[in-house]
Amino acid sequence: MKVVILCGGQGTRLGELTGNLIPKPMVKIGDLPILVHIMRYYRHFGHREFILCAGHLSWTIKSYFINYYQTNDDITIDLMEGAVKTLKQRRSDDWSITIAETGASTMTAGRVKKVLDYLNDDDSFMLTYGDGLSNVDINGLIDFHNHHGKGVTLTGVIPPGRFGELDLHNNQVFNWAEKPTVTDRYINGGFMVMRKKFADRFIAQCNDDIMLEREPFEQAAKEGEMMVYRHDGFWQCMDTMRDWEMLNKIWSNGKAPWTF
Repeated sequence: MKVVILCGGQGTRLGELTGNLIPKPMVKIGDLPILVHIMRYYRHFGHREFILCAGHLSWTIKSYFINYYQTNDDITIDLMEGAVKTLKQRRSDDWSITIAETGASTMTAGRVKKVLDYLNDDDSFMLTYGDGLSNVDINGLIDFHNHHGKGVTLTGVIPPGRFGELDLHNNQVFNWAEKPTVTDRYINGGFMVMRKKFADRFIAQCNDDIMLEREPFEQAAKEGEMMVYRHDGFWQCMDTMRDWEMLNKIWSNGKAPWTF
């Protein structure tokens, strides 16, 4: 199953880290961009085909992966012959990566729309944000999605209430509230699974200025096409400097829940 990752954000609240020189998903946790942490997590569950919806400073993502091994491993450079040899390759990541230019200011629904052609006829695909880490059971999430047969499955988490609360009954979403007023309920933590036919119906007609978390999800909830996979384990987004510091502290302690 292919994994679509939304990587076009500017990360304005992380300006001290990005300096408007790198997109948010390229901000490092430890010595690796948070995007790589996310991709390695999916790969652990057997998923190696990635579609990155790039936008703001997209060339930095392209450059990073074009030079992936040269960036992360020891190299020898022969200036006379123009040859670069990678030494002591520490890891062999076998990913297939499509990096799509989805626009610097395109909203999330518009970004997904622009990569639908890369999904071929796959029944479902995974979708997540390029700034969140978790230890959600991807296999359990997919099994749940396949079993209920609805159009989209969100992973519901319970962090401090800052995002879109989910009004639930028997794991079906009946209402979508983008701006919550209560802080003790499940919210959308990303790590979604979406049927292609759902995307073709709810997203394919969206303009670039439409957010996935507004009209498409609101309509899906009203029509009973949205379910939530409840996750009570670790989840943390990287929305602020405080979040970044927390994730780096967890990583430096060698106890990161998203690693194996």
